[in-house]
Amino acid sequence: MARLVDNPKLAFRLARAIVSDIALYNPDKVKEGIKNDSVFEVLTEELEEGREHFYGRVSPELPDRAHLYDRAIVDVMIKQAGKIESSIW
Repeated sequence: MARLVDNPKLAFRLARAIVSDIALYNPDKVKEGIKNDSVFEVLTEELEEGREHFYGRVSPELPDRAHLYDRAIVDVMIKQAGKIESSIW
């Protein structure tokens, strides 16, 4: 069995990679979600699958494990979508 990630920086990098893949393979959903301020609803399945993958690779003892994944969603998907017209900005 592979060793679980227990370094916060490596865990965050993994979370960003997972969320990047979600955004890459679902550009229309990301655009729709940003435009309508419903990104979490539109991508519920994909984000949950990504979270499960992240949790499977990261040590449960890592402090703020859930926060790292959530922060990656904001950093990768939300911040980079600033050029999409939306009522939220």
